[in-house]
Amino acid sequence: MSNIKAPPLLEPARGRAVTPCCPALTERPLDAEEAEAASRMFRALGDPVRLRLFSAVASHEAAEACVCDISDVGVSPPTVSHHLKKLKEAGLLTSERRGTWVYYRVEPSVLAAMGRLLTGPGET
Repeated sequence: MSNIKAPPLLEPARGRAVTPCCPALTERPLDAEEAEAASRMFRALGDPVRLRLFSAVASHEAAEACVCDISDVGVSPPTVSHHLKKLKEAGLLTSERRGTWVYYRVEPSVLAAMGRLLTGPGET
């Protein structure tokens, strides 16, 4: 595994649309930096537990879920936290602490940007 820090797959939303790191895979070959950034997303989603957690958040009401609502994925709570951290590092989730609970969210634009990467603009 490389120690190179790649830019995040997606830019944080902060009131504006999230844009993908890279062009659609069908648009042109990715350069090395774009490929590294896209691979971070695929690595994060390549783990079955992470994919289940991402799906649980994305499919939850308003695409937001308390960690207490999504932690039943067959692993210990510290392992859930580890996997959620990896999803955040890949730019796929954001979080907000409310009292004692942490709420995770997938911005709709994140899913749209992922779709554009895989299908190209205008294809969904």
